[in-house]
Amino acid sequence: MIPSSIETAVASGDLNAALAATVTHFGGQAGTIHLLRDGVLKLAAHRNIPPSVVQIVETVPIGKGIAGLAAERRAPITICNLQTDTSGQARPGAKATGMEGSLAVPMLVGDELRGVLGVAKAEAYDWSEAETSLLTQIATRLAE
Repeated sequence: MIPSSIETAVASGDLNAALAATVTHFGGQAGTIHLLRDGVLKLAAHRNIPPSVVQIVETVPIGKGIAGLAAERRAPITICNLQTDTSGQARPGAKATGMEGSLAVPMLVGDELRGVLGVAKAEAYDWSEAETSLLTQIATRLAE
């Protein structure tokens, strides 16, 4: 069940407010919402992303980086520690945030991709199934 603080923010239509409430709920320090536009992900809202990184993640191709992989796979992408990740999933822009624990989930309506919601923590973190499920519910609500 989506917490009322997040539900209220989502219902307002203000993506920055929805993202702030979501990041706060998960005890994170940073987050992004990318929306699918013209076949690529465009940054629509962000929280605590350095300006130099905003330029890098403004447009994300499907399949590239954490958000792009979540979009391509239509599945959550979790990384315990962005700084030490060697899987190739985390791109230099993600590492430049200084964050470690990252979770990105696709924003879907049925099978239709609308965007990607991402939350990050300053410390290494293993996201639980319950947290991943809740973030996925929030992403679906945002997509609607």
